[in-house]
Amino acid sequence: MSDVRENLTYEQFGTAVRELAQSVADDGYEPDVVLSIARGGVFVAGGLAYALDCKNIHLVNVEFYTGVGTTLDMPVMLAPVPDVIDFSDKKVLIADDVADTGRTLKLVRDFCLDAVAEVRSAVIYEKSQSLVKCEYVWKRTDDWINFPWSVLPPVHRSGETARVDTEAL
Repeated sequence: MSDVRENLTYEQFGTAVRELAQSVADDGYEPDVVLSIARGGVFVAGGLAYALDCKNIHLVNVEFYTGVGTTLDMPVMLAPVPDVIDFSDKKVLIADDVADTGRTLKLVRDFCLDAVAEVRSAVIYEKSQSLVKCEYVWKRTDDWINFPWSVLPPVHRSGETARVDTEAL
């Protein structure tokens, strides 16, 4: 992994989501459901759903990354897993912040494939090694990405000290 980092700000994120939504609209794809891959995909899905006027949002929790550059052997869907019947014969847009290895997106796409009318993916960033080539991508990079919602450590009750991971900044 490169030491070079892509730094996304909240302002850039707003622009990215709007431009991503415009790509979806320009393509004529009108999703019935926006399926968010939590956690980073929640922000993307919310922005896309508003911009595309899609009120049906679902969430799937997938655990894969355990730290910077470290993962589980395979991505795992965490409970509660959505019921595919909710997606039956619907056009689904899977939303995530990044297609890095693509293994998380592949898990979710494979989960949907046999139940939905059509499934497409939208991400802010896509890396060249991704197993899934997304239909809608704002930017391609192979750098590590600092997302505005994940670069700072979790907040703690006032008076408690938080360990700051300076490598992430």
